[in-house]
Amino acid sequence: MAINTGPILIVEDIASVRELIELQLKLRGYNTRSAKDGQDALDRIAEERPAVILTDILMPRMDGFALAHKVRTNPQTASIPIIFLSATYVSAEDEKFALGLGAMRFLPKPINTDELLITIADALTGQAHAQPPMSEKDFYTGHRQRLQTKLRQKSQQVARNKEQLATLPEDQRETYARLLAEAQEQYDELQRELSVLVKVLQQLNQDPAKAEASAAGAVPAGTTRPAEKNESPKDAAPPPSPDVPKN
Repeated sequence: MAINTGPILIVEDIASVRELIELQLKLRGYNTRSAKDGQDALDRIAEERPAVILTDILMPRMDGFALAHKVRTNPQTASIPIIFLSATYVSAEDEKFALGLGAMRFLPKPINTDELLITIADALTGQAHAQPPMSEKDFYTGHRQRLQTKLRQKSQQVARNKEQLATLPEDQRETYARLLAEAQEQYDELQRELSVLVKVLQQLNQDPAKAEASAAGAVPAGTTRPAEKNESPKDAAPPPSPDVPKN
């Protein structure tokens, strides 16, 4: 039985969640590396091939879907097992798209630690990935659909939160306002990603080479990487407990 060697790469933009997962794995004897987003992960992979990739989906610069597509379309990395962890993309359609990209598992947060460890063990001892990569057009079309659906849901969440904030007593508004700001930040990130994807799809129909170059940029010209998040998790969720990494 072949065993994949190398570190486990944890890709997560919220520092507290990333560090918690890393700590849990190190306590079980695993060698780990970490990255703050998809682009950072690609840089780490170029330096050292990981045995398994654990990745969040909603992240700045390059999200988990785009990371998985990049990994799968590169012959040098196509066989690396990918495990998605997400609290934002949790629908059956999200899971279908994730598995279609070539992920071996899709684990919605909060994650049961035992289930995560079993999944990692399966990834380390399983067969090399054999599924062909998704075509560029299918990937960008599917990714756009997932973003559009999530953007509608996030817009509704922000609207509800604003209405609820207006009805709260003054002493409760500060905390709720922070949660509203986080939801708005996620909405803005989804909108940015969707804008980039729409342009890529338009270019793909006209000039595939130009579309690939545009997609590889990940961040529009002049845009700097957002500051790393260290506050409360996505979707206004409570901080993760030692056994429940959540964002």
